[in-house]
Amino acid sequence: MAQATILFAAVASLCALSASAQSYPARPIRIIVGFAPGGAVDIIARISAQRLSEAFGRTAVVENRPGASTNIAADLVAKAAPDGYTLLMGSSSNATNMTLFRNLPYETLRDFAPVTQVGYGPQVLAMHPSLPAKSVKELVALSRKIPGQLSYASAGNGSSQHLAGELFKMMNKVDIVHVPYKGGQPALVDVIGGQVAYLFINTLEALPHAKSGRLKVLAVASARRSSVLPEVPTFAESGVPPLVSETWWGLLAPAGTPKEIIARLHGEIARGLATAELKERFTTLGAEPVGSSPEQFSAFIREEVQKWGDVVRKLGIKAD
Repeated sequence: MAQATILFAAVASLCALSASAQSYPARPIRIIVGFAPGGAVDIIARISAQRLSEAFGRTAVVENRPGASTNIAADLVAKAAPDGYTLLMGSSSNATNMTLFRNLPYETLRDFAPVTQVGYGPQVLAMHPSLPAKSVKELVALSRKIPGQLSYASAGNGSSQHLAGELFKMMNKVDIVHVPYKGGQPALVDVIGGQVAYLFINTLEALPHAKSGRLKVLAVASARRSSVLPEVPTFAESGVPPLVSETWWGLLAPAGTPKEIIARLHGEIARGLATAELKERFTTLGAEPVGSSPEQFSAFIREEVQKWGDVVRKLGIKAD
């Protein structure tokens, strides 16, 4: 009798999940962002929210929960009900944080169901125009000529900008001072103002300042040139060791979210990213759309956790 009761409860639970998936969405969807408004992750989240709102006929809103290097937002979503109504706009931080922090209250590979990689933007090395260097090779030569006198900014210890900066220093054997900030925007402001020599920054945030002449972009950290900055060489083309560091963004749901809901979310985002309108919008922003399957995105995240975990351990980088 007890076994029959358990079996009945399991079947009833599955039927309830199936019915819930078929009626999804029945209320507003929240996309949680671990950064303040205005940055790359926030912009991509708002594009995704608009797409879901239009596709489902239900409101999808962005909720900013900055703090603790995105861990506050990630933990909130990891512990949310797995019903498709609370999503995370994940980013590179969700891969690197697995190694940077000890005793996290969540685990990226265990506690999330990947939906789709929305897009990515390679980081670029951007410097203040007054610096006497016309290429990365010249910047390296200048750094060796005046060791310890140049500095680079980042969004904080353990940020993707910091990891790229330290990797650049190691690969080129240069002594450059790291200046961590509490966020990417203040770091960018001080490089534009000339207080710090350069920084690594994603193309989405670098593009408007590069076009206005407030920043000089020396190289793009990807295997090939960026479609939005085609005149900028890669590190490999610049005569220095090849450096690849790309910022990515993607939707994550709590683990256990029904596959039917994951499939619906992925399908609508992927269809939106395939439209000429969103392709053009991404290009204007300096980003590349993706729309990968949940399985592809899951494999990608695993690769990112491994790749940057190796870098963090090798360089001994610690988060704030």
